[in-house]
Amino acid sequence: MLQIALWKRVLIWATCAAGLLLAMPNAFYSQVERHNDALAEIEVLGSTPEREAAVGEWPGFLPSSLINLGLDLRGGAHLLAEVQLADVYATRMDGLWPEVRDALREERNTVGTIRRQQSPADELHVRISQPEGMGRALEVVRALAQPVVSLTGVGSTDIEAAGQGDLIIVQLSEEERRATDDRTMQQTVEIIRRRVDEVGTREPTIQRQGAERVLIQVPGIGSAGELKALIGTTAKLTFNPVVSVASDANAATTGRQVVYPSLDEPGLFYVLEQTPVVTGEELTDAQPAFDQNGLPAVNFRFNPSGARKFGDYTAANIGSPFAIVLDEEVISAPVIQSHIPGGAGIITGNFTIEESTNLAVLLRAGALPAELTFLEERTIGPELGQDSIDAGTVACIVAFIAVLVFMGLSYGLFGLFANIALILNVALIFGLLSLIGATLTLPGIAGIVLTIGMAVDANVLIFERIREELKTAKGPARAIELGYEKALSAILDANITTFITAVILFAMGSGPVRGFSITLGLGILTSVFTAIFVTRLMLVMWFERRRPRTIEV
Repeated sequence: MLQIALWKRVLIWATCAAGLLLAMPNAFYSQVERHNDALAEIEVLGSTPEREAAVGEWPGFLPSSLINLGLDLRGGAHLLAEVQLADVYATRMDGLWPEVRDALREERNTVGTIRRQQSPADELHVRISQPEGMGRALEVVRALAQPVVSLTGVGSTDIEAAGQGDLIIVQLSEEERRATDDRTMQQTVEIIRRRVDEVGTREPTIQRQGAERVLIQVPGIGSAGELKALIGTTAKLTFNPVVSVASDANAATTGRQVVYPSLDEPGLFYVLEQTPVVTGEELTDAQPAFDQNGLPAVNFRFNPSGARKFGDYTAANIGSPFAIVLDEEVISAPVIQSHIPGGAGIITGNFTIEESTNLAVLLRAGALPAELTFLEERTIGPELGQDSIDAGTVACIVAFIAVLVFMGLSYGLFGLFANIALILNVALIFGLLSLIGATLTLPGIAGIVLTIGMAVDANVLIFERIREELKTAKGPARAIELGYEKALSAILDANITTFITAVILFAMGSGPVRGFSITLGLGILTSVFTAIFVTRLMLVMWFERRRPRTIEV
């Protein structure tokens, strides 16, 4: 008859207790958040009395996982950025020139002298002095082509070369452009994510929109301007040979040379070789530090390839200035005093501590492959977020009370059991959301409100089935048992179909839709658990204690 094994009872109550324990930190959100932030700061920056005091605001033996609040609840910054994909084509052509030059030099007897010519950014133009050798020159250049690394570009090569008189024109193939666009967008999204994560923000939304746009939403940040300052810098670091120093931005240049201003000394300009010796892509680490004079600086280290090139260049150019260029500004131009092996160095300049820390963050995260143009920016204040929380809280409370009253009036004592299960159900939802570190948004609150309304459906089916069984003159114990058994298939059918809908919404939707699907899916799982197991266990325990001859549902 009505029997539940002891181990099952222990497991059911232990699950409910664990849910309540995991949900509890959200009732003390501010102090738990201060506790968590202080622990993170101590790990990185060391201990201070203020941080220790913040850590002490929440007992260390209790769970401290919180539900992250989304942009619409917490406030924060919203940006829509467009990636300038054409920049990547120009970089590829600049990087290809040394290979083309070296390959053609080996055929100098056939093609003559080689000179790079002015060209559109996405093309490389090379002039040879012996046009009769054009056929051989094109063979040499085409031999540099590599297979396109993409599913749609199988069998294609990355570059195309054509001849016009004495001019070789090299450009990326269409397949390579598409593959490059995809890689650039993926890299941009990942680098933005790393930069945002470096400063400890919670659950940002960073996703690609369309062919060349990125949506960035970061809760808890002060303003859109602050977010743009963090992610908008390309942080393109290069180490270029210095040709000369000038006081004019239009200083004369020859061939592949550029003029960049000095960051430290306004009015001073450097003429540099455009092709760098080493780039920031070969950096493996960058950390804020202090130089020998106690001023803020940044220590850096190259990978083996960068370290070898850096070491070879410094060994061969002792006594020559060497420009460290960040985003087309010379931040430092030290004179090489000696050979620098090992690939480690220091970037000095007129930095504040905050600037050196931010520069280290940008360099560690990597350079953006292309410039970002911000098309839309919004700052959502915490006041609006608090209004949203208040409205969502009122909606939850109204739905909760309405369901409690309905169940109590309709089913009496059995309704009371269902109400207790409903309270546990909501606690379990919050506990699971905390456990997985989910982000709660307004659509997520809507999912919880919907779950509250749906949560008693299973109990209604069970109680109505028990009523039907009581009419057949069966005893109360048998009626309760049959009520649960015969209602089970209908409960599972209804919830499985809704759960499948939630899974589809999560797989196909974005941001807000996913937030709704997560809370809906978790709510279905917890409501089935509380209806089938928790209310049944409470009924069994009540029945074992009272042993009533008749019951009313």
